[in-house]
Amino acid sequence: MLLRLAYLAVTNAFAALRLLPVGDRDKDVEILALRHQITVLERQLGADRVKFAPEDRAPFSRPSPAVCCAGCGC
Repeated sequence: MLLRLAYLAVTNAFAALRLLPVGDRDKDVEILALRHQITVLERQLGADRVKFAPEDRAPFSRPSPAVCCAGCGC
Protein backbone atom coordinates (compact mmCIF):
# COMPACT_ATOMS: atom_id res chain seq x y z
CA MET A 1 0.00 0.00 0.00
CA LEU A 2 2.85 2.38 0.81
CA LEU A 3 4.51 1.64 -2.53
CA ARG A 4 1.29 2.37 -4.40
CA LEU A 5 0.83 5.63 -2.49
CA ALA A 6 4.39 6.66 -3.37
CA TYR A 7 3.78 5.79 -7.03
CA LEU A 8 0.58 7.87 -7.09
CA ALA A 9 2.35 10.81 -5.45
CA VAL A 10 5.18 10.76 -7.99
CA THR A 11 2.89 10.44 -11.01
CA ASN A 12 0.63 13.24 -9.74
CA ALA A 13 3.67 15.45 -9.13
CA PHE A 14 4.87 14.92 -12.71
CA ALA A 15 1.37 15.59 -14.03
CA ALA A 16 1.26 18.87 -12.09
CA LEU A 17 4.70 19.89 -13.36
CA ARG A 18 3.62 19.17 -16.92
CA LEU A 19 0.73 21.62 -16.58
CA LEU A 20 2.82 24.56 -15.33
CA PRO A 21 3.91 25.97 -18.72
CA VAL A 22 0.50 25.34 -20.34
CA GLY A 23 -1.90 28.26 -20.90
CA ASP A 24 -5.41 28.51 -19.47
CA ARG A 25 -7.08 27.74 -22.79
CA ASP A 26 -5.06 24.52 -23.17
CA LYS A 27 -5.96 23.49 -19.63
CA ASP A 28 -9.65 24.12 -20.30
CA VAL A 29 -9.52 21.97 -23.44
CA GLU A 30 -7.80 19.17 -21.54
CA ILE A 31 -10.39 19.35 -18.74
CA LEU A 32 -13.21 19.12 -21.30
CA ALA A 33 -11.57 16.10 -22.93
CA LEU A 34 -11.13 14.38 -19.56
CA ARG A 35 -14.74 15.07 -18.60
CA HIS A 36 -15.84 13.54 -21.89
CA GLN A 37 -13.71 10.44 -21.21
CA ILE A 38 -15.25 10.09 -17.76
CA THR A 39 -18.75 10.39 -19.22
CA VAL A 40 -18.03 7.70 -21.81
CA LEU A 41 -16.55 5.38 -19.18
CA GLU A 42 -19.50 5.89 -16.84
CA ARG A 43 -21.87 5.09 -19.69
CA GLN A 44 -19.93 1.89 -20.42
CA LEU A 45 -20.03 0.85 -16.75
CA GLY A 46 -23.78 1.29 -16.50
CA ALA A 47 -25.02 0.44 -13.00
CA ASP A 48 -21.56 -0.68 -11.80
CA ARG A 49 -19.74 1.92 -9.74
CA VAL A 50 -16.01 2.34 -9.33
CA LYS A 51 -14.78 1.49 -5.84
CA PHE A 52 -11.82 3.56 -4.71
CA ALA A 53 -9.26 2.35 -2.20
CA PRO A 54 -8.10 4.72 0.58
CA GLU A 55 -4.74 5.25 -1.14
CA ASP A 56 -6.57 6.41 -4.28
CA ARG A 57 -8.18 9.22 -2.27
CA ALA A 58 -4.99 10.27 -0.44
CA PRO A 59 -3.82 12.87 -3.01
CA PHE A 60 -7.17 14.68 -2.67
CA SER A 61 -7.40 14.59 1.12
CA ARG A 62 -5.79 18.02 1.63
CA PRO A 63 -5.50 20.98 -0.76
CA SER A 64 -2.07 21.45 -2.22
CA PRO A 65 -0.23 24.63 -1.17
CA ALA A 66 0.34 25.38 -4.87
CA VAL A 67 -3.43 25.31 -5.51
CA CYS A 68 -4.53 26.99 -2.29
CA CYS A 69 -5.28 30.70 -2.43
CA ALA A 70 -3.20 33.09 -0.34
CA GLY A 71 -6.04 34.44 1.81
CA CYS A 72 -7.67 31.20 2.98
CA GLY A 73 -5.07 30.28 5.64
CA CYS A 74 -4.50 26.67 4.55
